[in-house]
Amino acid sequence: MALNPRRLIPVIPRTMTRRDLLKQGLAGAAAVTLLEPCHRLWAAPPPPRAKSMIQIWMWGGPSHLDTFDPKPGAGRDYCGPLDAPIDTNVDGIQIGQLLPQLARQADKYSIIRSMTHGINAHETASYAMQTGHTPGRLVYPSVGAVVSQFKGVAQGYKGLVPPYIVMTQAQGRFSEAGFLGPQAKPFVTGGDPAKTPFAVEGIVAPGMTDKQQQKRRDLLHSLDTLGQGMPDNPHFRQLDQCEDQAYNLMFGEARQLFDLTKETDAMRDRYGRNTFGQSCLMARRLVAHGVPYITINYRGWDTHKQHFITMNRKLPEMDQAMAALLEDLAAEGLLDSTLIWWGGEFGRGPKVQWEAPWNGGRSHYGKCFSVVVAGGGFKGGHVVGASDDKGETVAERAVTPANLLGTFYQLLGIDPEAPLPNDRGLDVKVMAGSNEGEGRLNEII
Repeated sequence: MALNPRRLIPVIPRTMTRRDLLKQGLAGAAAVTLLEPCHRLWAAPPPPRAKSMIQIWMWGGPSHLDTFDPKPGAGRDYCGPLDAPIDTNVDGIQIGQLLPQLARQADKYSIIRSMTHGINAHETASYAMQTGHTPGRLVYPSVGAVVSQFKGVAQGYKGLVPPYIVMTQAQGRFSEAGFLGPQAKPFVTGGDPAKTPFAVEGIVAPGMTDKQQQKRRDLLHSLDTLGQGMPDNPHFRQLDQCEDQAYNLMFGEARQLFDLTKETDAMRDRYGRNTFGQSCLMARRLVAHGVPYITINYRGWDTHKQHFITMNRKLPEMDQAMAALLEDLAAEGLLDSTLIWWGGEFGRGPKVQWEAPWNGGRSHYGKCFSVVVAGGGFKGGHVVGASDDKGETVAERAVTPANLLGTFYQLLGIDPEAPLPNDRGLDVKVMAGSNEGEGRLNEII
């Protein structure tokens, strides 16, 4: 048997049987008893497959019963009017009735129906889901910041745009960079990709033409008599380089990258002419360009009141764009190298609050909820774990934020137990303890 140089423990191949172990000297009842945990914890991880990651952040928390964990037998107090789940293209898997296009793509994603952290406050739950940690004295960085650290500058990333991008508004309920500092913060686009132009912060100035921008630059140069008189001064040369880089962003290839008018009208219509639909289309373009981490901050899911009215509007919008994204990434050969993570900070209360002032709302719920993963090494067409018959508790295979994030890092080629480089000299690991409990999601990778 080979030795793992980091842990100095035996590495038992997945194909090794109890008989093989006995033949090699690990005889007796103890060897048989220890086989299963050894098989799960010591098996060599698969080679990294993911190069980029798209996070569809369901800001506010989506209802698992109305999306990927329907409970039609629970009755009206749990299902409301959404009590007729639909079959998918994978035998035995049903999802919410307002997601017909995603039902036809179920072979491309897997559903985790047993996420849990037990936190019902937005800020704390967001932090737990984004970092894999519970709040304490040390503020840990988000997944995006960690991926940017390892897959961005550290790996020689030389893209036209930053390696960690958030569309279109900052998430705002936690510090994305944590102790990694401002250099790890995401580039937040601002603007709205459903509008023309997509006014990306620092690239497109709303209400200003290219001609006006150029006139401003000409005016700046005409006033810069000191710089013109000292062309060889290194400080002025550095300023000139910064200016050139800024204007290259505004008028060069980066601007072309964010210009969705380069897509056909048919393609834009296919994703949906709304902010989320066009954000998904933009995410596909960014992945094709090699950007390591993209977050779509999809707001509007904090449905305390009139929940089902909102679902009738939001779920078809989500269904159209997310299904198109999955289908296009697969068709272009990018899904195998692109991780997709759909989910929010928690789920929503399984029991509907019909009484005033909620009038059919759902509350915060961190005890049991769902997450969807796809691409980048994840198998499609699977369900991990289960909730009880009303979606209130985990019935099988509890998955924690640390388990989930540790699996992401594993597929991205980032060792969860490796040191996390930082300027503060902190002795911390990327995602220590992610294999605790029932472990990382090895059954779907």
